[in-house]
Amino acid sequence: MATQAPLTTPITVSELRKYDGSDPSLPIYVAIKGDVFDVSKNTSSYGPGAGYNVFAGKDSSKALGKSSLKPEDCIADYSELTEKELETLNQWHAFFSKRYNIVGKVVPDN
Repeated sequence: MATQAPLTTPITVSELRKYDGSDPSLPIYVAIKGDVFDVSKNTSSYGPGAGYNVFAGKDSSKALGKSSLKPEDCIADYSELTEKELETLNQWHAFFSKRYNIVGKVVPDN
């Protein structure tokens, strides 16, 4: 259950990559539609070797909309999703919003 108000701290794409679960001293982040969620409390799903670790450390909006676990689909650009896939993506965002705190917003590296 999300316990704090969403934060808007800017997190660059490069910085986000550090939060993929490979460093046990860092939290695990998953970004959806630019919002960065702290999923650290669910390492059994998002930690190294876990089924959804493919989403960790990046904005995987396209993959979530397509219900895909393919690494090549784990990108932020979801502009080519169908209407049904956009609905799925929005459902994932709502699911995460209820369960995990938003710790920041993804921003470009520049």
